[in-house]
Amino acid sequence: MIEALNGVDLVVHAAGPFQREDKCAVMQAAISTKTGYADVCDGMDYSWRAKSLHEEAKAAGVPALITAGISPGVSNVMAAELVRAAKSENCGEPERLRFFYYIAGTGGAGPTALGTSFLLLGEDVIAYHKGREIKLKPYSGARNIDFGEGIGKKDVYLLNLPEVKSTHKFLGVPTVSARFGSDPFIWNWGMETFANFLPADILRDKNIVLKLTECVDPFIRVIDGIVGECVSMRIDLENSNGHNTMGLFTHNSLSVSVGYAAAAFALAILEGSTKPGVWFPEETEGIAIEARKLLLQRASQGAVNFAMNKQSQMVVDTDHKEIGKGIYV
Repeated sequence: MIEALNGVDLVVHAAGPFQREDKCAVMQAAISTKTGYADVCDGMDYSWRAKSLHEEAKAAGVPALITAGISPGVSNVMAAELVRAAKSENCGEPERLRFFYYIAGTGGAGPTALGTSFLLLGEDVIAYHKGREIKLKPYSGARNIDFGEGIGKKDVYLLNLPEVKSTHKFLGVPTVSARFGSDPFIWNWGMETFANFLPADILRDKNIVLKLTECVDPFIRVIDGIVGECVSMRIDLENSNGHNTMGLFTHNSLSVSVGYAAAAFALAILEGSTKPGVWFPEETEGIAIEARKLLLQRASQGAVNFAMNKQSQMVVDTDHKEIGKGIYV
């Protein structure tokens, strides 16, 4: 791998799923060859394992971005801009940040996306409530969220996603959570059933999960052909003075939009917007504040709906049975 990176300016690691990966071999190779690095990691443990190489990358003068895809990635930058705008407009202190994601079918990613989802069902959900880390049941805490024109209202469920921990830490928002949902609705029923009844050991075994997804791949492709591969993200920020804002992103093709997102982050690194070290996208050393607008413009090419800092109504919590009395995430 090291020989392959000789003379390369930047390596983009997109070979998921990243869940259950013990080593950051590609990043370590990039650091040793002083090659810029970006990945599209969506695994909580893997992302923080990569972050632990920060001092090593900094000493080598290597700029490295982690979780630099669309969700997480573009969604992190959107959240950072919501927080920055709220503070600059004297909207009080950011109190609650929530990521809502929707994908039609597997978004055209087939078994890779499904494998990632199954592996996430084997992980406790890490969320934050008033500054305290809490662990919740995967695919619980359903909310019905309006993703706007072209998508409408969709059910979404709690999942353990890395942007929750990173934005809590680096943007300083005390309450943070992330939810995901899909179409057709039977996928959500199936995911909820697996989370409730399949042993966690099976869902945590990467080999078993990948074999399972290979078996159902033909069926998945048929369903994807029917429902399409639309992706939508809604990021909501609630502030202490009641001025609540949100960002919306909708694209008709997840596979295309992920390509634009990864390319936008790659260009940002090559253009010098990322300092040496290992960074999440919302960190100002990862994507400089003055570079965020251009990155979002590049990443939203072809989007059917992209808007930032829209005023929003607070999302009404209707089901706290899985979360606990007095805990709203």
